[in-house]
Amino acid sequence: MRTFLWVIVPYVCLAVFVGGHVWRYRYDKFGWTTRSSQLYEKRLLRWGSPLFHLGILGVLVGHVVGLVIPDTWTEGAGISGDAYHAMSFGLGTVAGVATVVGLAILVYRRRTVGPVFSATTRNDKAMYLVLAATIVAGLATTVWNNVGPEHAHEYRETVSPWFRSIFTLDPDTSLILAAPWGFRVHALLAFVLFAMWPFTRLVHMLSAPVGYLTRPYVVYRSREGGREPRRGWEPVGRP
Repeated sequence: MRTFLWVIVPYVCLAVFVGGHVWRYRYDKFGWTTRSSQLYEKRLLRWGSPLFHLGILGVLVGHVVGLVIPDTWTEGAGISGDAYHAMSFGLGTVAGVATVVGLAILVYRRRTVGPVFSATTRNDKAMYLVLAATIVAGLATTVWNNVGPEHAHEYRETVSPWFRSIFTLDPDTSLILAAPWGFRVHALLAFVLFAMWPFTRLVHMLSAPVGYLTRPYVVYRSREGGREPRRGWEPVGRP
């Protein structure tokens, strides 16, 4: 079970994540979309979407720094362990709360607005369930790890090196097993979410309108010299 959960599951989920995106890009380009429901309702979306997207962006940046960058690097940059944890807890909590509130608004909107609910698939419901569980588990673990009665766990000495060891093809399961159960639940949920990712509307996160930066201007020309404009629509200044 130890090898299955902390070696096999991560590799299988990452393989599905990569292979699923390649497959979908090749065979389902027209389905590579968020299936936007903005036309159905805008009031709740105006609040929920920015909160969720800005919050999840902050959460993503925090995870990259905490999991990918070793603590020796941040200390070498002049950021002490206490300073890092203070920033991590403060900014991480703000980003996490914004993400949870934004997601709650979006789920409420999707459940209570008829046309939006009708456009919701079973795939969407499963994705929202796993996404919400992953975010709530991460936020709860972060808060409890910093304000709980027990001494704060240094996850950069257990979870982070275990995560990096997966990509060096030398996973050390003893590291993740040394972390409290909250971190382990959050990690497993995150890998399950990665496996679901290519087959849900979350694929839009890997899309960006980069082509618009180099696309030539669209030139509009008037029909000067064509048919006479209808009466009442003469250009200003024409005698």
